[in-house]
Amino acid sequence: MITVRRAEDRGHFDFGWLDTWHTFSFGDYLDPDHMGFQSLRVINEDRVQPAKGFGTHGHRDMEILTWVLSGALEHRDSLGTHGLIRPGEAQVMSAGTGIRHSEFNASGTEPVHLLQIWILPERSGLAPRYDQVAFPDAELRNRLRLIASPDGAEGSVKLFQDARVSVARLDVGREIPVAVPPGRAGYLQVAAGSVALDGRILQAGDGARIEDAVALTLSAQAPSEILFFDLAGTSRSLPV
Repeated sequence: MITVRRAEDRGHFDFGWLDTWHTFSFGDYLDPDHMGFQSLRVINEDRVQPAKGFGTHGHRDMEILTWVLSGALEHRDSLGTHGLIRPGEAQVMSAGTGIRHSEFNASGTEPVHLLQIWILPERSGLAPRYDQVAFPDAELRNRLRLIASPDGAEGSVKLFQDARVSVARLDVGREIPVAVPPGRAGYLQVAAGSVALDGRILQAGDGARIEDAVALTLSAQAPSEILFFDLAGTSRSLPV
């Protein structure tokens, strides 16, 4: 079964410095029908204006994955980490027992466009940590490239949850298989372009829950970038 979540149906706020769309309930956007999916808790699509950003703030007990679509994001945290996140680089923070961080647009002239993803950890009280890995465009082109996994497979960043995140950049007309192992669930997020998922047309910002479907075909109707989540169930509650 495929359940489509259209881009325009997401929660939306425009604060001037930040234009943000929420796939699931987040902050002042509360929708009891969209509190998360399996261990996937947040997909926020953010556009941050030049030299603006998120001031220092704290998190606990969450796996936070950032994927930049365009521009560059400057990161600082209480672990002493400082650096830039660019397109093709996966950044992960385990908030664990507590971490404080800031994220700012590194450019004074161009906006930064990113996805911030929260995944519930396998347990509370983990030690905070940070990791970042760059993936060459050739490894993302016209195939699903694993960027995050519970065992750091294929050089991906490690998640403390039974969840695997892959990215593909598809040329127009290209097709790739999308497999959801039995007993698991999938979530597809279209970051850019337009794709067909077993005949269902999905545009940039659209998402799709995939349940009880083992093998599907994804084809690009335009140059596209997608994220695919392979998710196990979780017994933990989904916080607002």
